[in-house]
Amino acid sequence: MILAILQARASSSRLPGKVLKPLLGKPMLARQIERILRSELIDKLVVATSVEPEDDAIEKLCKEENIECFRGSLNDVLDRFYQAAKPYNPEHVVRLTGDCPLTDWEITDRLIKFHLIGDYDYSSNALEPTYPDGLDAEIMKFSALECAWRLADSKPEREHVTLYIYKHPIQFKIGKEKNSIDLSQLRWTVDEPEDFVLVENIYRNLYYTNPAFKTQDVLAWLEANSKMKTINTVYKRNEGLNKSLGEL
Repeated sequence: MILAILQARASSSRLPGKVLKPLLGKPMLARQIERILRSELIDKLVVATSVEPEDDAIEKLCKEENIECFRGSLNDVLDRFYQAAKPYNPEHVVRLTGDCPLTDWEITDRLIKFHLIGDYDYSSNALEPTYPDGLDAEIMKFSALECAWRLADSKPEREHVTLYIYKHPIQFKIGKEKNSIDLSQLRWTVDEPEDFVLVENIYRNLYYTNPAFKTQDVLAWLEANSKMKTINTVYKRNEGLNKSLGEL
């Protein structure tokens, strides 16, 4: 079984409530769920949020979308993620984050195939980024996740689910999936107001004619609307992770 877990929380210092911001009349998180469910290789999707009252709205959204929701620790995200996966006893677990409404299911499936063919313990398309920021995905054997859950003991390792795994390449077989073209300079995640402006414009111009628009459709639109391409590129990739790594 391949289980996908989508991490989401309402609290965000840079753009509060971003996952619930309306995107063409539905919460941004619901738009991302819609795209993830197009995957041909993911068997089940679970949203993992916190037990904090502000995340009640995420649980409510999941009920409306008929998606299972697990609630756990706000700060020990590794424990939340592991506890969300454990009841299903999956062979592999895909990790996605709720600030990526342009998630491309075909790119996620490509990573899953790469992971399975290579028999990796953990695979990512973002360790050496070649995709736009916001198309990141990770997949790991459940046994690797369980090992990290048992052994990770630093605050950054508990906050960032897979940090322990990819920081121990001797212990785990690591796979790095890459795109044929380097598009890592593009920013399609949502952490800042400008990020949401970009995503909202993409949805308004693509979704109505093709709800299943893909990465190549976004790239074509950006080529025709070049001013939008760099509206948010002043922000650094993985700012939160890099800050945590400084604490190690």
